[in-house]
Amino acid sequence: MNNKSLYTELCAAHPGMLVFAQAWWLDKVCHEWDVAITRKGERITGAWTYPIDRKAGISIMRSPKMTPYLGPQVFFPADMKESNRDSFEYDTIAELLKLLPDAPVWDLAVQPGIKQAGLLQHYGLTPQVRQTFIVDLGVDEATLLANMKETTRRNIKQAEKECVITNEPACINELFEFHKHTLGRKEKGIAHSLADLQQLLQACIANNAGALWVARQNGVIQGACWMVWDQNFCYSIMNGQNPQSESSKAMSLLHWHSMKEAQKMGLRQFDFEGSMDPGVERFFRSFGGTRELYLVLLRNNSLLWKLKQAIR
Repeated sequence: MNNKSLYTELCAAHPGMLVFAQAWWLDKVCHEWDVAITRKGERITGAWTYPIDRKAGISIMRSPKMTPYLGPQVFFPADMKESNRDSFEYDTIAELLKLLPDAPVWDLAVQPGIKQAGLLQHYGLTPQVRQTFIVDLGVDEATLLANMKETTRRNIKQAEKECVITNEPACINELFEFHKHTLGRKEKGIAHSLADLQQLLQACIANNAGALWVARQNGVIQGACWMVWDQNFCYSIMNGQNPQSESSKAMSLLHWHSMKEAQKMGLRQFDFEGSMDPGVERFFRSFGGTRELYLVLLRNNSLLWKLKQAIR
């Protein structure tokens, strides 16, 4: 059995696997992918899925589209003492790094919680810090609301009187256009096609791991939010406001609705899948989450790729 087949079985046996590392997700976002797996005896200790990407003959290890995190997954023994977990994680990630392709170019974000920066730097990578905001869903609704900024609570209350929220996957077309418009205002291009998003959303629904929440006022779409989840986390993967809408209240309501739905499913945390954009950060921060840092692993040992980046 090859590593990919073994990993597909591993995903089925570990329902708590990061959703972005699920085999079905990778099948949709990668042209080709593989996985490094470490073992101790017969027991699997770690796995690191990675895209197989080549441009101009250069091997590149970078985050696939629509995939905010894709790092090492460490499977701790159930009876392991807390004091031994860091060493176990270090040793496992060190083994995984040796099994990964020797790509000269890296631009790969790993999930929050992976903190082995020294090890990763020793391997020749440059860890860069980015941020997200994570809300603890293990409290009641009243506490969640109390933790938000007053203006956000007020926006939610007003939007509840004006909007109806429904799960409408068919509205991915509208979300695509809203998102493209937002990026266009910031002079940025959209990195994925509508067909790519449609296929990925269909896979999320087929695997009971996603919803597209739409807010309508008098039948007109005000905004949409695409949420994906695994056994523990709900992630805000893409959202967009109708450019014809004069108010962002619906966007606050959509995220609040998503949090409540995630609670109903028993999920532990809501990850806004953060942003370094000041305006987006301010909106996410208003929901009272905790600022969490995560690492983006960078490397560029290719002269050709350096020239390509300089021209760009």
